[in-house]
Amino acid sequence: MMYQPYEIDGAGRGARWLVTCDHAANTVPPFVNGGCLGVAAADMARHIAYDVGAAGVALGLAQALDGPAILSNFSRLVIDPNRGEDDPTLVMKLYDGTVVPANRHADGPEIERRLNRLYRPYHTALSQLAARRDDTVIVSVHSFTPQFKGRPPRPWHIGLLYAADTRFARPLLARLREEPDLCVGDNEPYGGHLPGDAIARHAIAHERPNVLIELRNDLIETPAQQAAWAARLAPILTEVAGKVGV
Repeated sequence: MMYQPYEIDGAGRGARWLVTCDHAANTVPPFVNGGCLGVAAADMARHIAYDVGAAGVALGLAQALDGPAILSNFSRLVIDPNRGEDDPTLVMKLYDGTVVPANRHADGPEIERRLNRLYRPYHTALSQLAARRDDTVIVSVHSFTPQFKGRPPRPWHIGLLYAADTRFARPLLARLREEPDLCVGDNEPYGGHLPGDAIARHAIAHERPNVLIELRNDLIETPAQQAAWAARLAPILTEVAGKVGV
């Protein structure tokens, strides 16, 4: 079976929602250092290689919202589709204490090869999906580790990331904070303004309503947990979108 750098689920669904998952997989394509980055299997199963649990949530959420989902099929350690092409963290050599040997000597031609075979096809497909309607709303699903090495534990169950366009994210943040059992991060555990990232490129540049959702990955480890979060978030997203008219 021919390798594909991304997966589209529900391409024929008609709703305005588009769910994206930039870090869905820990796959190392065979043409990248023979399919091995020189990173231990235990590290390839960690957050440094992909967003643990995010793919299942994204698929469930897209189905519940009746919109398509697009998921990457290459590890963020190979090349990060949620970075601009000129971002110095596009190809990481060290991440959360783990050295990535195959990236140590990745030069300009090698990075260009990964851009052409992985990064750019993903973004082209995402762009086409986003343009299928004039009123697309983009929801990007990510996950975060409960704790980086040597840093304090992260208390949030879910975080919303956004930049200048807050028309959807701010009301959604307020709505989620009404949930009594949730600790909700406001541009936590990361800041939402990252020039050239996927939201900037496909949402903000086209004035599309958007939000980036971060879920703590110990809460979405199993298919049942992923399905539960998708089922919980879908009606809240729909409710807020209806109220604010995005």
